[in-house]
Amino acid sequence: MGNASSMLTQYDIEEVQEHCNYLFSQQEIVSLYERFCQLDRSAKGFISEDEFLSIPEFSLNPLSKRLLRMVDGLNFKDFVSFLSTFSAKASVQQKIELMFKVYDIDGKGKVTFKDLAEVLRDQTGSFMTEEQREQVLTKVLEEAGYTRDCTLSLEDFTRIIDHPGLKMEVEVPID
Repeated sequence: MGNASSMLTQYDIEEVQEHCNYLFSQQEIVSLYERFCQLDRSAKGFISEDEFLSIPEFSLNPLSKRLLRMVDGLNFKDFVSFLSTFSAKASVQQKIELMFKVYDIDGKGKVTFKDLAEVLRDQTGSFMTEEQREQVLTKVLEEAGYTRDCTLSLEDFTRIIDHPGLKMEVEVPID
């Protein structure tokens, strides 16, 4: 399973469905396999960083460098599992866990204020100053009961993202 010359069997499809917690139908998995084979230009059975960057939506994403860290070298089964997080059927927790991995820049299972600021910088570019980013992040953390000196675990990160009183609104002054 994984290169253009091979075909998916019913067993393969069911195995992939199970691997991605049934978030994709069998037809969707077949379509994803066709797309995977198009991306896997050298028919190695996995997609390289360069092949991922050939996807316009991926290469234009301000977080593409961080996402590449998670997707470089994925085989078909892991490719579908990664994409399943973006499915409307994926749970909020699955989406939060992916977000955490994006923010966890060094991959050590902890997110620092610096990590948060770096990701926000990637997302906002020159539209916000460093001072504005720090103010926004400090406010978000304080609203959730944390300080900028905290190191966040996945559990802490989930509490912040899932915090009932957290307002996901940001005002950016235009002057």
